[in-house]
Amino acid sequence: MNNLELIEEYKKFISFEKRLSPSSVKSYLRDIHELLKLDKNKELKNYTLEDIRKNIATLHSKGLGGNSLSRLISSWRGLFNFLIHQYQFEKNPTFGIKPPKIKKLLPQTLSVDQTLKLVNINDDSFLGTRDHAILELFYSSGLRLSELVNINKNDINFKDGIISVIGKGNKERVIPLGSFASKAIKKWLSLRDNIGGLASETEILFLRKNGKKLSPRAIQYRLKFWAIKQGIPENIHPHLLRHSFASHLLQSSQDLRAVQELLGHENISTTQIYTHLDFQHLSKIYDKAHPRAKKK
Repeated sequence: MNNLELIEEYKKFISFEKRLSPSSVKSYLRDIHELLKLDKNKELKNYTLEDIRKNIATLHSKGLGGNSLSRLISSWRGLFNFLIHQYQFEKNPTFGIKPPKIKKLLPQTLSVDQTLKLVNINDDSFLGTRDHAILELFYSSGLRLSELVNINKNDINFKDGIISVIGKGNKERVIPLGSFASKAIKKWLSLRDNIGGLASETEILFLRKNGKKLSPRAIQYRLKFWAIKQGIPENIHPHLLRHSFASHLLQSSQDLRAVQELLGHENISTTQIYTHLDFQHLSKIYDKAHPRAKKK
């Protein structure tokens, strides 16, 4: 079988046996065809470790970053593993190739002052009241966008000041609801329940004027709208408020485990990224305040 026939068999394997999504399959095949472009007319069974190293070096010299190179190596490794098991290829030429180190980027956050400026919306219109409640809830409870759009009215316990959400892996967690968020949501509910033609079984908390559920894209758009209106010079998106929630909470409490629970992180290593942000904050204070730290 030639290269294209082998790749077509691999496509069937990852599509129907591995059950990867069409977008993932497309991504894998794009990476594999990149390998073939680098070595025209070379048969897959003849690839060596040196060939893979040469190709990685070529792509790196063209400006391809660590994330992209790691993804390519992973795609190629999957193909050769398949060919070993299904077509008796002798070896996987990607073994021994270490992906380049990927620089970890710290999540962007807003300062406390910037966050308060963003969420303090003074607008009693339908959209203003709804959006104020959305922003307060994002910052109050550190929710993911997918969690917020699916919240029902009965998920909120105003008496105890808590909210129940379904997070990743369909896991439920209970999070404190801040007093400002509680007040903003109650104000929104007084308008929400008067939406014309609202079906009695509609329990979703945040709705459009026509009673339809808000989409994630619509919420993203509304956050950008308020960022401009409130004069926040940042690329505002829902996860930025989640990052800010975690960073501000950790700065005040120094309790990493508590922040992990509130965010719904399964592994604490995911939460530890915020300790770096916290250290940056402390370093700035040190540089400003300590007499021996001031730079000339």
